[in-house]
Amino acid sequence: QVRLVESGGGLVQAGGSLRLSCVASGIGFSLRPMAWYRQTPGSQRELVATITGDGRATNYVDSVKGRFTISRDNAKRTVYLQMNSLKPEDTAVYFCNTKGSVTDYWGQGTQVTVSS
Repeated sequence: QVRLVESGGGLVQAGGSLRLSCVASGIGFSLRPMAWYRQTPGSQRELVATITGDGRATNYVDSVKGRFTISRDNAKRTVYLQMNSLKPEDTAVYFCNTKGSVTDYWGQGTQVTVSS
């Protein structure tokens, strides 16, 4: 059974930092690209950042470039999202994601709330 379990969300003031973690189980991890998405009520999920299986290549949505960093530790089967200089518009539920052969896998999400 594939499981992605996110943690690390919370309430933070604007300008603050959080680090999200996502632990994967039940699936090959070290060669698997991973991604972080976020979603606000009434909106579609937005791709925030991606990372290749070896961690050598990353991509970010323009709105978080220079502030967020995606990374991974394959030995711990964990992908991270370091979020710095947080803004109120970063408030969302953040989801970990990876693509399977027939379906996408998602975690349960972790809430990030940035107060102004």
